[in-house]
Amino acid sequence: MSRRHGDPTGPARAVPWVSSMVYAIVGVAGLYFEVADLDGDGARAPVRTAGFAGCLALLFALEYAERRSFPVRTPGAAAVAFLGARTVLFVAVSALDPSGLSRALFVLVPFAAYLAFGRTVSLALAAVCLALLLGGYTLWVPGWYTEATYVSDLLMFAVGLALAIAMAGIAVREQRGRLRLEESHARLSAYADRVAELSAAAERNRLARDMHDSLGHHLTAVAVQLEKAAEFGDLDRAVADQALADARSSARRALEDVRHSVRALRAEGGGWRLLPALADLVRQTGGGGPEVVLTAEGEEEGWDEATLMVLYRACQEALTNARRHARADRVRVAVAVGADRARLDVEDDGVGLSATAREPSGVGLLGMRERAALVGGSVRVDERPGGGTRVTVVVPRPARPARPGPDADPGARVAEGSRG
Repeated sequence: MSRRHGDPTGPARAVPWVSSMVYAIVGVAGLYFEVADLDGDGARAPVRTAGFAGCLALLFALEYAERRSFPVRTPGAAAVAFLGARTVLFVAVSALDPSGLSRALFVLVPFAAYLAFGRTVSLALAAVCLALLLGGYTLWVPGWYTEATYVSDLLMFAVGLALAIAMAGIAVREQRGRLRLEESHARLSAYADRVAELSAAAERNRLARDMHDSLGHHLTAVAVQLEKAAEFGDLDRAVADQALADARSSARRALEDVRHSVRALRAEGGGWRLLPALADLVRQTGGGGPEVVLTAEGEEEGWDEATLMVLYRACQEALTNARRHARADRVRVAVAVGADRARLDVEDDGVGLSATAREPSGVGLLGMRERAALVGGSVRVDERPGGGTRVTVVVPRPARPARPGPDADPGARVAEGSRG
């Protein structure tokens, strides 16, 4: 989550190399000033030089200790302690450095404060550092403001403070942006995991619907034909043989349906058409079942396979119910594919919803409604006066033709027709 400028829990490990680099520059400059005798007095002060180098070593050790103790960020109380220790060492180094170059260390005070406490504290400490330098000049260098060297030093110190604060601000914003990016990646990863779970659940539901609608339909036909063969085995051998042949045909169609489903899952399907598939489905329903009449109108051009598959599966389920439960003698199937919607009506003259023992769990009708809902369609089931049931499924035409989805796994692609 993003943090405010004044948040003491803000990032403290941004650009950790800056402080060490400034210590090294000040150390080299101070030692060079002493060795080269740039002040021209010819005096040597080994104790002072050793103290100067020792204080710089303590500053390096302090940086190392902070990074080792707090790899991510320094807590508020510890940050105050470290900043105070640095400031004390800055004063000691400046006192031991005759060149006066060590006052550059004080630009690190607002820099470190920005990283630990935010912009407001940093600006306040920068003002304090500038005021102390100005006060020191006023107390110990009378008329300093008339000398270009001191004015230049004051100006450069102010510029250094401004640059340090600007660099700290950029570093903090960059780190906050990186933290937000990491959090976004974490949320995206969690979202992807959730999508994968939902996709797996949707795929399980789809396979369950397919098994119920497709295999259930074919297995019902096989059961009916086998019962017919058993009844006519001794009475009419030709009828029994035909029933067995029809049962074998339904079994082959079930196997072919499974193969089509596998090919669709592998994105190898294509070329399926609703009206020929419905005509073939109607023919399959014949042979010992109710008389089925199919009427169709409209053009499928521009319609996607996945949407029209909803009508095919609904018809498959309705015919299975009419044959298995309704004890219907006649079923009328009407499909109309229009410019903006497609409609399927399956009407039988069976015993009706209230008199038939349809599936207690309602798996077939539930799957029908789930399929329709996925494409924005609707399902209506009505009981006709005097007996019988009408199933109406309406699906809208998608704004853009969609690619065939995983539900696009019909049975065989055959020519249109009907069977009485």
